[in-house]
Amino acid sequence: MLRSQTERIKDSETRIFKAVFPNTTNHYDTLFGGTAMQLMDEVAFITATRYSRQKMVTVSSDRIDFKKPIPHGTIVELIGKVSYLGNTSLKVRVDIFIEQMYSPEREKAVSGEFTFVAIDDNKSPVSIN
Repeated sequence: MLRSQTERIKDSETRIFKAVFPNTTNHYDTLFGGTAMQLMDEVAFITATRYSRQKMVTVSSDRIDFKKPIPHGTIVELIGKVSYLGNTSLKVRVDIFIEQMYSPEREKAVSGEFTFVAIDDNKSPVSIN
């Protein structure tokens, strides 16, 4: 059964939760920016792969906005969603939300987009099915 593009985008949305522990923080007790970017790329990769079910590689990251520091002792939710589809490439938007452990407070901390290309066994670009 063929699914519509809209259904595939919805079904490939990826959500991952992480606790922010001191070993992932800097001297300000906030999550390292590089660690946040690594987590975002991982979520984006999973999202791209779930959408295409093909081999995907990161080719670029677009503007990444760090709006709020992410303190240790919080929970973060990373949400990846396909935001653009091309012939051989797609973009995934990833947002990181901060949740306080012991209160219902939640706010967006980081946003960015990652571009992926579908590749074959020879690492050449191929059409996304």
